[in-house]
Amino acid sequence: MLIRGISNRRIWNSDMISELHHLLCSPTVCKNACTGTGLSFVSFKRRNFCISEPTIRVKASVVCSHPSQAPVSGNRISRVVRTEAQTALFDYLHFTRGFHFTDAEHISKNSPNFIQNLLSVVDNDQDVSRALSKYFRYNPINEFEPFLESLGLPPSEYPSLLPKSLIFLGDDSLLLDNFHALCGYGIPRIKIGKMYKETKEIFEYEHGVLLKKLKSYEELGLSKSTVIKLVTCCPSLLVGLIDNNFLVVLEKLKRFGFGSEWIGTNISERTTLNWDRMLDTMSFLVQVGYNDKQMEILFTGNPALLFEGSGKQIYILVAQLLKLGLKMNQIYDLFLKNPQILSSKCAKNLWTAVCFLTEIGMETERIAGIVTTHMEILGSTSLKCPITVMNSLKLQQDELCQAIKKDPMKLVNLGSNSKTIDNQDSNTIVERKNFLLRLGYIENSDELSKALRKFRGRGSQLQERFDCLVEAGLDYNVVSSMIKRAPSVLNQTKDLLEKKIDCLQNRLGYPLEAVVAFPSYLCYDIQRINLRFSMYLWLLERGAAKPKLSLSTILACSDARFVKYFVHIHPEGVFTWESLKNSLNSR
Repeated sequence: MLIRGISNRRIWNSDMISELHHLLCSPTVCKNACTGTGLSFVSFKRRNFCISEPTIRVKASVVCSHPSQAPVSGNRISRVVRTEAQTALFDYLHFTRGFHFTDAEHISKNSPNFIQNLLSVVDNDQDVSRALSKYFRYNPINEFEPFLESLGLPPSEYPSLLPKSLIFLGDDSLLLDNFHALCGYGIPRIKIGKMYKETKEIFEYEHGVLLKKLKSYEELGLSKSTVIKLVTCCPSLLVGLIDNNFLVVLEKLKRFGFGSEWIGTNISERTTLNWDRMLDTMSFLVQVGYNDKQMEILFTGNPALLFEGSGKQIYILVAQLLKLGLKMNQIYDLFLKNPQILSSKCAKNLWTAVCFLTEIGMETERIAGIVTTHMEILGSTSLKCPITVMNSLKLQQDELCQAIKKDPMKLVNLGSNSKTIDNQDSNTIVERKNFLLRLGYIENSDELSKALRKFRGRGSQLQERFDCLVEAGLDYNVVSSMIKRAPSVLNQTKDLLEKKIDCLQNRLGYPLEAVVAFPSYLCYDIQRINLRFSMYLWLLERGAAKPKLSLSTILACSDARFVKYFVHIHPEGVFTWESLKNSLNSR
């Protein structure tokens, strides 16, 4: 008998129930069976599309199935076969079951595991589309499975979320209504699965309730994009009334000087937010002695401090320092003087240093003393393992321990992973940091940490090179912007910078402003600049090149590309290019 799905609810008589039980639970279905006319039915292998043990029970004329998940075929499936299966599922959902086109298309294209399981019922030599169409007529599938998978949930997670007594999505009108409300608001379908898993109750709201809750957050001054980010990473905000702790966090952030959109720029779907812990973190920092302005500087440079783990990291760091024997008032003082230590990277570096000292046998009191006096440098330095340091220096454990006791900076100089920090004292790093802060880098930010590793030289040397560019005629703020884009500019000596600027203006004929668009010009080797521009000027004299090409066009391309477009372009180009190279090399 062919069973066609015409409506969401079906009345099954005892004969139908018996036949369905046979189809779903028997080892094979119509294997090579023939009709009386001699026409063969398409053969099917048994396949059950659900999770628990196969049982069929009838309650209030509704079929409730909980079959077990069949093994997925290990054979590789071609794209053509997969596409045919997706099309068959789409046709079933859209034309037979009456799903909206967009819903049917998304489910069919975003449920790969379900599609693969479907294909396990089709023999290799069969027409996939036709075979699955016939399969759907005789085998009602649990529509919640491909639906939940298409929302981003893996098959291992959604079994517990499947309704106990429903297999047709249309029978849960509230679920679909709230799902469409979220889609209509702009929440990506692939992220709704997480929301369904964590807060299933929001999909049981009456019509219009969920949309009203979303709009209520916009009334707080949040943009729609921020609301979408918030509810996808913290769907509990849509349960009950507006979370009071969230309102307090929002108000405090505004008091610190952050706009309503700041939260949205610092969270993602992977972020887990705990508003209670955030408030505790802020209260702790107030106890430390931070004022609103200091809070703004701290969170601007380290938003992860608040949003990654909702401030949990601070408590871990405090616990670690207490284990060293420090008192709370000492910890407060250290945090106030060294706010950068609260960043995840600095905290990790600090604790690595503590473990290093413990491993070489240093007493806890000595370790606490080194931490309190050298916290800034320890937080900014990544250390090697003690055994690596001892092997490279051919030192015994007690010898290394005594050396660090006499001079704690030996820990940084001997054990640092960073070549740019080796053999530098803390004064050099502090000087460099102060220079970068004057350029506009934010205190304790990741950007500042990266810049400290990129720049070479003392703060006074960097300042001298910076002043050289300003004295050449560039605006102070323009130079600051250039340095942020190309930090290695300040790794050139003052004399070299002056030579390159002179070459640019007097030999090449470019205005000084040309380096604003391409500050990396100042980083290239002077020989490369002379060679390439000599070739370019030779072409200009013969009308074989466009005038005033940008510096980046001439310098940034590879040697092979330059030869192709600036040498081979002229019949005498190769000879001239070789002559220029020989001339510059001999010079």
